[in-house]
Amino acid sequence: MERIRATTILCVRKDNAVAMAGDGQVTMGDTIVKARASKLRTMRDGQILAGFAGGVADALTLFEKFEAQLERHPKNLTRAAVELAKEWRSDRYLRRLEALLAVADRETVLLIAGTGEVIEPDDGILALGSGGSYALAAARALSGYGDLSAAEVARRALEIASEICVYTNNEITLLELTE
Repeated sequence: MERIRATTILCVRKDNAVAMAGDGQVTMGDTIVKARASKLRTMRDGQILAGFAGGVADALTLFEKFEAQLERHPKNLTRAAVELAKEWRSDRYLRRLEALLAVADRETVLLIAGTGEVIEPDDGILALGSGGSYALAAARALSGYGDLSAAEVARRALEIASEICVYTNNEITLLELTE
């Protein structure tokens, strides 16, 4: 049986703001099963953005686990992420989950993976999923030019990725944290 997968997520931190964008496409093999899915959510009363790529049911389980870690470590995004990665890697059931999470607050952008990694990108730009490489390249190029906000960079970069990657569409959801 083929797995249901969600694709591209992009997070951009720039000028005291952070924006996370996700395309709407969900696939099963090479078939689009949903075009307008939301792969993003806010947590901690709108102070944290989270998004996922990979197995949909797996990612929803991980969102719940991450929210539990945020309850234990409410003021420390990095600590909550590290604790989730440790649990994810060591728990026999969780270890089988196939998804990646992007989480961000105004100061930090993190990738959380089931192999125990928690990675903070050097430039505040993080992309996941099938169209992630395209979105990352576009965001890096766009963030260096003009006066585009984090949200404008995220939206335009994901639009560019949707023009290249067959697993990424232009039904974009965008969430933003600003001061």
